[in-house]
Amino acid sequence: MRSSRWYEGPGRNAYIHRAWMRRGLPPDFAGRPQIAIANTASDLTPCNAHLTEVAQSVRNGVYEAGGIPLELPVVSLGETQVRPTAMLWRNLAAMTTEEMLRANPIDGVVLLGGCDKTIPALLMAAASVDLPAIVVPGGPMLTGHFRGEPLGCGTDVWRLSEEVRAGRMDADEFRASESAMIRSRGHCNTMGTASTMALTAEALGMTLPGLAGTPAPDARLLQGAHESGRLAVELVARRCSPRRMLTKASFRNAIVTLAATGGSTNAVIHLLAIAGRLGVDLTLDDFDRIGAEVPLLVNLLPAGEFLMDDFHRAGGLLAVLREVRDLLDPGALTVTGRPLVEHLDDARIWDRAVIAPRASPLQTGAGIAVLRGSLAPGGAIIKPAAASPHLLRHRGRAVVFSSIEDLHHRIDDPGLDIDENSVMVLGGCGPKGYPGMPEVSNMPLPRELLARGVRDMVRVCDGRMSGTAYGTVVLHVTPESAAGGPLALVRDGDWIQLDVAARSIELDVPAAELAERETDPTTTAVYATPDRGWERLYIDHVLQADTGADLDFLLGSTGSEVGRESH
Repeated sequence: MRSSRWYEGPGRNAYIHRAWMRRGLPPDFAGRPQIAIANTASDLTPCNAHLTEVAQSVRNGVYEAGGIPLELPVVSLGETQVRPTAMLWRNLAAMTTEEMLRANPIDGVVLLGGCDKTIPALLMAAASVDLPAIVVPGGPMLTGHFRGEPLGCGTDVWRLSEEVRAGRMDADEFRASESAMIRSRGHCNTMGTASTMALTAEALGMTLPGLAGTPAPDARLLQGAHESGRLAVELVARRCSPRRMLTKASFRNAIVTLAATGGSTNAVIHLLAIAGRLGVDLTLDDFDRIGAEVPLLVNLLPAGEFLMDDFHRAGGLLAVLREVRDLLDPGALTVTGRPLVEHLDDARIWDRAVIAPRASPLQTGAGIAVLRGSLAPGGAIIKPAAASPHLLRHRGRAVVFSSIEDLHHRIDDPGLDIDENSVMVLGGCGPKGYPGMPEVSNMPLPRELLARGVRDMVRVCDGRMSGTAYGTVVLHVTPESAAGGPLALVRDGDWIQLDVAARSIELDVPAAELAERETDPTTTAVYATPDRGWERLYIDHVLQADTGADLDFLLGSTGSEVGRESH
């Protein structure tokens, strides 16, 4: 075992390593598999706060299988709390976790994550260090209700806040709904990024089949955590590392899952980043090629009606994948050692209102669409399942906001020249420009239009969109404006043509005229220019969204070898 390089032998170093760890461990601890529990629990990450209890079940399973569980606190990113955006630190969380796994006497790792960036960061780290690994997702919260109506965490925040701005709901009523929004432990109960990444981790083969989507308060989560601890010891014995598990076939299954469940657009950027750590040849176009014709089967907010505890009781992910089994790669393995498709035989749909059968899908082709054109030479994406059908082919005048602050300052200005046919444009929100690529692409609509009943408009941005959000939003525009992309050259009144069926997003401005334009100084003035620290390192090395927005020097896998031994 890898840990034997620390613990075996009569020398001084081995003596020190063993002696300092003999604090209640069994006498033969050094000869057993050492299993790290990479735990993102934190009181400041409310979605992950319960993972300390989950970790105890993992510990029990590791011990039962003959291993030594070693809890390793790692960087925890709470989507709702940190500013300016949790995405700014995803790569930092991945890098520090990787370094701690590599530096310590560890043979395998159980990855505990919940909130949006934690599972992607943990998988990126595991891919780079390439030690046997398994994911235990923290699970969604139970559904809260307000005045008899179910509340979708995130999605209904956007919806209710727009109702307040439209004058259809008073501020006191909005505030009262707050107490019912977060009913229990766990992450968002919509098909947001947290749920999406848990499900795609299972589709990648990195979780115990059937565990992802189990609600956080459900006792079966602890049962699955216990079994995952046992399985982690087995993975070490089988020498089953992420590089053996995560193949192009695994990513195909994740893309099918993303489309069939109506998952978050954020999964695109995270899956690309994970693939980049492995050297898997995954591109933006693979999401369109594989996912475009996958039927949407899951009727969950923000693209549908129900919520994650409904999804779990209706059969969960395995029931969905059984319906699209022919679209999955049959060779892709799971942590059990068996292919994913072999775990689908007993799956059933128990509520067809929540999970539609293949014969009657909610939409016939609802995967992420990749758009290209003069406005997005490197690509942009849109989620048709969350968009308004009548806007998927649209031509409108641009209304440009130079920054998020400019948007907030002017969006409700009665003098703003905008109508429901306009195309709202916001730059400076990409990886470099903000920095960190915030979830601001689903821009709020003008109060005047909301009051008239308008609830969606075409919006174009180089930032991201919350997985709990909805609307006809073109996002992840590449190159971003701060990297010299044409988004920075759009002016008020320019015509923009969106055609999702044709996979195009065009700026109807002659190339010669565009070549003469310069970026508006009010735009460049708000681009991030940090002098020091992580932000400086991030801006200097972050890649664009079309490859996963990882840091250029973190691509690929370094493996588990430690550069030099202690002396």
